[in-house]
Amino acid sequence: MPVVQMTAVSKTYRRRGRPAQKALDGLDLLVDSGGVHGFLGPNGSGKTTSIRVLLGLVAPDGRPDIRLLDRPVPAGLPDVIGGVGALVETPLFFPGFSGRLNLQLLAEAAGLPRARVEECLEIVDLRDRAGDRFKGYSLGMKQRLGIAAALLKSPRLLILDEPSNGLDPAGIRDVRELIRRLGRDGRTTVLLSSHLLAEIQQVCDSVSILARGRCVATGPVTEVLARGSSGAVRIRVPDAGAAAGVLSAADFAVSPPDVPDGRTLLVHSAPAPGDITRTLALHGIYLEELTPMAADLESAFLALTGDPA
Repeated sequence: MPVVQMTAVSKTYRRRGRPAQKALDGLDLLVDSGGVHGFLGPNGSGKTTSIRVLLGLVAPDGRPDIRLLDRPVPAGLPDVIGGVGALVETPLFFPGFSGRLNLQLLAEAAGLPRARVEECLEIVDLRDRAGDRFKGYSLGMKQRLGIAAALLKSPRLLILDEPSNGLDPAGIRDVRELIRRLGRDGRTTVLLSSHLLAEIQQVCDSVSILARGRCVATGPVTEVLARGSSGAVRIRVPDAGAAAGVLSAADFAVSPPDVPDGRTLLVHSAPAPGDITRTLALHGIYLEELTPMAADLESAFLALTGDPA
């Protein structure tokens, strides 16, 4: 069962004295249960607005079909909101209280046992620092405590909006590893919203790419990468000029690399790497290297949207 379904969702912001701004423009989004689903797009593409609409914090235009954990939004939100954890903005806690006490207060308000606090501290690797005051935490530790708070109710869906924003490299690494573990756990589906291409590619099983308030591609990360792949391979030969002449005469599309070195060529959209090897060998040219160019989300994003990543 999908945990999120959004069909033809639009949202227009109207402010006095300013032109109307369309944040969402017929957005379709489907997130299946399990793993980590990336929600990728540049700042201003509609990611945060989508999450706010999904959680009932912002009203969409008209009455689109929106379902969260198989319940309609907003009418069915009271039935399922207890199964949703979310970290949408910078987490707010009592700065003078310890991390553990902050979570204990939240657990008490939700009617949860204190044992759940210790479980969540363990999940986010904060047991050793749980007795320290929140104001002394690094930004990465504060983010992890916010994720722990979102996990207190053992949610079926965990929504994280730009959890790595502002973190140093060590903090980004810690949060990424935490998200990977949550995705492997199998009990919680993670919806990770980010504008960081590397973050999505490293931790997500599937991805939806947004541009100008619309979903322009969705599916397993490997499939989306394949759609944006150029199919190019890099070859290294004793004489790049001679090899380029042979391949061009055989109707291969070739180009030099960004930094020509006289021995390297890029061959585009070759039917199979073996065709390159065979063609060159027939003319006495033997490969020293043949490497398929790895696809990445940056090239996929550019190919799918034409926008800067």
